[in-house]
Amino acid sequence: MIQILLVDDHHLVRCGFRLILETQDDIAVLADVESAEAALDVLKINHRPDMILTDINMGEMGGIALIEFAKQKYPDIKILALTMENDKHIAANALRAGADGYLVKDSSCDEVLFGIRQVAKGEKYISGSLSASCLNEYKNYAGRALDLNRILLKYDISERELHVLELIAEGYTNGEIADRIFLSKRTVEGHRQKLIEKTNTKNTAGLVRFGFHHMLLH
Repeated sequence: MIQILLVDDHHLVRCGFRLILETQDDIAVLADVESAEAALDVLKINHRPDMILTDINMGEMGGIALIEFAKQKYPDIKILALTMENDKHIAANALRAGADGYLVKDSSCDEVLFGIRQVAKGEKYISGSLSASCLNEYKNYAGRALDLNRILLKYDISERELHVLELIAEGYTNGEIADRIFLSKRTVEGHRQKLIEKTNTKNTAGLVRFGFHHMLLH
């Protein structure tokens, strides 16, 4: 039995998908919740599903942040994005965050169920309408990843520091970054200062320029 945690901020959407899923003999909905924060609360009280089926655009903590955090803390849980966003760049972001699959909500019921079962078996699955575009995106990403790793090693920048740098470049404050990636504000301040020291820049503006110049940001 595939136990699923369903995460979507639209009540009617959750109810609709729950009805579809619960008609299947091999699928059960452990819980359905309206936000990423509520999903994390379910996980904290030790209700561990086999799979999280999550929307992308939700409230303060979006689906991609949920995917990244849940995969770090609960790596055995499969995560499948289910969203209206038929966009290869958003799909690629979800997959890089750790999603095991990406389904578009206008997919047929049969495709949604097939995708769930594929992911449950340990396979990756992307909606047919997006798969060709995503494959091309991954080919490009593979080349960029080699350059990215080289720069990270050269300047001794950790994955966590890179994530902080990305959020700084998006304009988030230390407090906002702390809330998004579940760190203390002091820890985020420390990451920011270390990045400035490692990159030999003078301030945040210089740090962001460094990020774009060295293709750490795009």
